Amino acid sequence: MTRQEEFNSAEKAMQLLAEHGMDGLAEAVRILLNEAMRIERSQALNAGPYERTGERLGHANGYKPKTVATRVGPIRFDIPQVRGEGVEFYPSALERGLRSERALKLAVAEMYVQGVSTRKVTEVMEKLCGLGVTSTEVSRAAALLDEQLDEWRTRPLGETPYVLLDARYEKVRHGGRVLGLAVLIAVGINATGQREVLGLSVSLSEAEVHWREFLKSLQERGLHGVKMITSDDHAGLKAAFEARLPGVARQRCQFHLQQNAGSHVPRVSMRKAVAADLRSVFDAPDRAEADRRLGIITEKYRKSAPKLSEWMEENVPEGLTVFSLPAQHRRRLRTTNMLERLNKELKRRTRVATLFPNEASAMRLVSAILMETDEDWQTQNRYLNMHPEDETG
Repeated sequence: MTRQEEFNSAEKAMQLLAEHGMDGLAEAVRILLNEAMRIERSQALNAGPYERTGERLGHANGYKPKTVATRVGPIRFDIPQVRGEGVEFYPSALERGLRSERALKLAVAEMYVQGVSTRKVTEVMEKLCGLGVTSTEVSRAAALLDEQLDEWRTRPLGETPYVLLDARYEKVRHGGRVLGLAVLIAVGINATGQREVLGLSVSLSEAEVHWREFLKSLQERGLHGVKMITSDDHAGLKAAFEARLPGVARQRCQFHLQQNAGSHVPRVSMRKAVAADLRSVFDAPDRAEADRRLGIITEKYRKSAPKLSEWMEENVPEGLTVFSLPAQHRRRLRTTNMLERLNKELKRRTRVATLFPNEASAMRLVSAILMETDEDWQTQNRYLNMHPEDETG
């Protein structure tokens, strides 16, 4: 594969979009993804087309057509094939992109099969393109996807110094009622500085028992070496944390602390000043200075906002644990912003289903999205340098 061929494919796709707009999107996607799959095959074989090298791991073996239902309509791709003893290949870009798409279709299809379809559901099915909605087809597709997702959810974990925890809610039919079930999510930064989605759980609530069981499941999969947990002040989490991870430091999300402070301000006009005062505490160069600044602002509001002052004394120190970490790590671990961004993506994808027919359906779609995120993170540069003391400069 030459650079010129790669450039021609990209140029052709751009020309299609320029001439036909959205009408040319499907063909542009076909051209670009076909090119990406050919490049990935060359990388898997450790040799380009017709290249003679001792490091070659197998040989290209033509292409196999496959029509895939996507959000821009059915697209016929040319899947690169390989041959050679012990050589296996399937384009990762195609599989990653289809996994959550398949889970989303299944969620909607299950609603249809179980008799809760509406005109809106039918429209969504048409937009998502062509998955059959018989119970047999849905069950077969779900079983295949669930096997893959379950393998990912139960994979072994390792040393993970930093863990971030959060929860979001999804509407699910449960016991004949529509409930908002809690989706508990854990992400971490492992010993090499890479981000990793550690796991998830769909539970009835954020009660201590559910958080405790979730943390227990992570430990049973090998999670160890945890130095600090970052989270919001979720109900039940603190007690579960103390039961399962005694002695581990806990950082309360500074962003949420600033938001929580607003509910203790007696006058709306004070909120801007209070937010600025709290930021000055969080932006202190070290813990001693942060404590000093906190003391100043609690006294500042002692008379004008006594409840705020009392709340700050009791809660803000939970957001200062991060000062025990190397300075280079603090900014990324002082909030749950990483998880907030992930939750926004989950919301964007799950709101298409509107209402999950059961817990398994919710678990399937959320797992598929998180698995794709985790795979993307594994290909990126390390998120943190876990040995900042070795840096020179």
